[in-house]
Amino acid sequence: MEFFQLSAGKWLSQRTTHHLAFKRSEGGESEIAVEALSVDDPKILEICKLHDVDPSLAVGGAQVQWMGTMAWDRSSEENHEGSTVFVLVPDEDNPRNGRLLREVGYAEIVPVIGRYEMDDEDGLVLITEYETMSSKEHFWFASPDVRIRSGTVKRFGGFSTASFCTETRIREEAQSDRSDSQPVKDVTDSRAFSSNFGW
Repeated sequence: MEFFQLSAGKWLSQRTTHHLAFKRSEGGESEIAVEALSVDDPKILEICKLHDVDPSLAVGGAQVQWMGTMAWDRSSEENHEGSTVFVLVPDEDNPRNGRLLREVGYAEIVPVIGRYEMDDEDGLVLITEYETMSSKEHFWFASPDVRIRSGTVKRFGGFSTASFCTETRIREEAQSDRSDSQPVKDVTDSRAFSSNFGW
């Protein structure tokens, strides 16, 4: 939970995604809001019930909201925004590893249980297996206000996308400086290219 508490707040994520099958890459950015949730939050209890998991095994979770845009979406006139809630359920013998419960998977629209692992440098690794694909992401802090993320999506026996993101914390004064800029669009329709967290 400490990793997610450090992630709480607003972030600007600048991303490059490589579509390996097309030998093409695209850039984009997202604005992300992360709220850490305590173990007794009603949203945590609801997700545990959805997955038939004893809530007493959970340690908490987070709610994530995002808006984003990618180069391939420039022609779209639709404005989208999304949010998701996830729950951490540590393994009994090693709390640095465990299950990640979500109400809806990101690559497939069904409830999903992924895995999380903390590496030796306190980076977070997320692994999610779906029926038609799997994804793996690695998050780590370069500093308290800079977070790095890399990810791959594998489907039909081979890797289809790889992505790299630099995410910087948005302070309140920086947010007010951006108030005159155009809002960014969400990329939730490009589900195969997106993050486990939905950002």
